[in-house]
Parts: sequence; C-alpha cells; structure tokens
Amino acid sequence: MAEYNIVVLPGDGIGAEVTESAVNVLKAAAKQHGFSINLESHDIGGTSYDSHGTPATDETLNACKSADAVFLGAVGGPKWDHLTGAHRPESGLLGLRKAMGVYANLRPVTIYPGLEKYSPLKENRLEGVDVLVVRELTGGLYFGQPKGESKDENGKRRAVDTMAYDEDEIRRIAHRGFDMARKRRGKIASVDKANVLSSSRLWRDVVNEVAEEYSDVELEHILVDNCAMQLINRPADFDVILTENMFGDILSDEAAMLSGSIGLLPSASLGDGNGLYEPVHGSAPDIAGKNIANPLAAIQSIAMMLRYTLNEAEAADAIEKAIEEVICQGYRCADLADKDDTVLGTTEMTSKVIEVMSKAKTVAS
Repeated sequence: MAEYNIVVLPGDGIGAEVTESAVNVLKAAAKQHGFSINLESHDIGGTSYDSHGTPATDETLNACKSADAVFLGAVGGPKWDHLTGAHRPESGLLGLRKAMGVYANLRPVTIYPGLEKYSPLKENRLEGVDVLVVRELTGGLYFGQPKGESKDENGKRRAVDTMAYDEDEIRRIAHRGFDMARKRRGKIASVDKANVLSSSRLWRDVVNEVAEEYSDVELEHILVDNCAMQLINRPADFDVILTENMFGDILSDEAAMLSGSIGLLPSASLGDGNGLYEPVHGSAPDIAGKNIANPLAAIQSIAMMLRYTLNEAEAADAIEKAIEEVICQGYRCADLADKDDTVLGTTEMTSKVIEVMSKAKTVAS
C-alpha cells in the first residue's frame, strides 16, 4: 500500500475550516482507493506570527521541504495589516514557495454545468471555457532586488520594487506551460509587456526559443492589458495562459470570476520535487467561524495533489466527479445560491461530496 506524508498548514481566517474539509475528503479518498496518509500540521501566516513571532518558522519550512506534498489553507487578514516586511503573513507564503522551489503555479478555470448564471458574463461567452493559467512563482517583482522603502535627503519617502528575471527562470516555466498545452488543446498564450519592459522582452525571446521544441503547440504572444480585456471578450479562445508572477497573480483572479466565484478555484504550485496545493481564495476573516465558506476550491486542490504529486489519478477523478455531481444536484454554498438551490454550510457540503464519492465507489465495485 502506498503511503504519503502530507504537511497541513491551516493558516488564517477560513483557512482552518476549508483545510479541515480538504483533509476529510483526502482521508475518504485514501480509504476508498487503497493508500494511506500521514498528516503533520504546522502554523503559518498570521497565526504563526502570533505564536512564534514569525510567519513561517524554520521547523515549518523544513517539514514542508521533506513532505511528499503540502496543503495550505490561506494566510493574512486585517489583524496583521500593521506588520511590515518579513513579519507580514504573506511573507511566510512567499518564503514557503521559495524554500520548496515551487516555481510553477497552475490555476485551472472551468465552468460547471448549471453555474453559468452566476458568472458576470453572459452565458454565450462562457461556452467552452477551459483555461489553465501557468504562472511563474518565484521571480519577478515580488522577489526582485533591490526592494524597500527609504527617504531622500529632504525626508521625502520613496519605495522601489524590481522586476527581474534571468533566462533560466523563464525557460523552465515556459517548458512547463508548453508541456501542459501539449496535453490539452495545444494552444498557449504567452503574456508580457514587451512594448515597455525589458524583462518582458527577454521573456518573449526565451519563450520563442522554447517554442521551437514544440511544433505541435500554437503560440500566441499577447500584452497583459490586452489579455485582461480578451479574457472577458473571448475567454473560450484561451487554453494555456503562460505568465510571469505579478501578471499571473492578477489575471488568474480575473479568470476565476468567469466561474462566478473565487471559492471554486484550486491551485497547484510545482517544482522539481514535491508540490504545494491551496485554494485561490484568501482568508476571508469576515466569514471565519460561521460555517459558510465554500470548501470546493480546497477540495479540488486535494484532487490536484492526488493527480500531480501523488500519482493517484483514480482518486483525483473520483473527487472531481463528485464535486460536479453535487453541483448538478443543485447544492450550493452561500457564495453561489439562489431561491432554487439548496444551500449547505462548509461541513455539510464536505459531507455531501464524500457521500457522493462513497456511492460512486460502491457502484463501481
């Protein structure tokens, strides 16, 4: 029997609630599909700062580096907005990504049948939408140096951030994007701002070099501002969107709204070893503890973990099919519901997914 060591980082706000949901589904999948899991939990983000004075301890980072996979809930919240620099909760997440060497962030966006009405777009624009954003995760503006605030001789405040990439960083994420496109519909849109930024001109040059190895993949270069517009105008035309760190952060949240709620979007962060999995949404402290957070993004992130890191594709399929079945049956969380739907809380939605998984496994057996 395969055995996997998973580090769980509940984080802040609703992170603990959706993490509990995700772990319960993972346990059910393990039982149904014949593998075992060992779980180890650590603080991260604001919760870690409150307990340890840092958003990510060395013990946490070392545990994550040695695990087979890591699941993260969410970090941050107004409680910690007064913190600066390395003390901020988000700094713990950035440090975690860097420590694990996870440079490729995958964010899939699909439209579940029956949820078209919740999107801000007209239904005719949503037909056929199936997008995968492949975002570079450890370079660019968020990590470039120099960085920080200062004052000049007159006391005027000044801040600087540096967008920096070398060709190796670009080449490895480009290969990841082209590999994904080859397994999908064979199209990739590489996003940059090459008309303004030197880093984007290098990005475009290296992507073109990588493209020569993928004659079966259709490459389109698109400026980031035009991509933001076309995601609304013609979202079904996109297959894989390849982008640097900050552009990907923004565009993937925009793409998430095609589905009607960011509460439905999972993500995987991959490198050359283990993987980090987390829902796209934030910590939402205003609804924490109310049992109304949508756990489906977290549960879908578990499916991605099973598929991309643990190689348990059958279990991943079972989770994804169960989520689709639950949605088709008219069950919703509070972020996506109207008078015709049955609204479930976080724990009830999780139980419903597990119930459908169990029934499907019984029928298959």
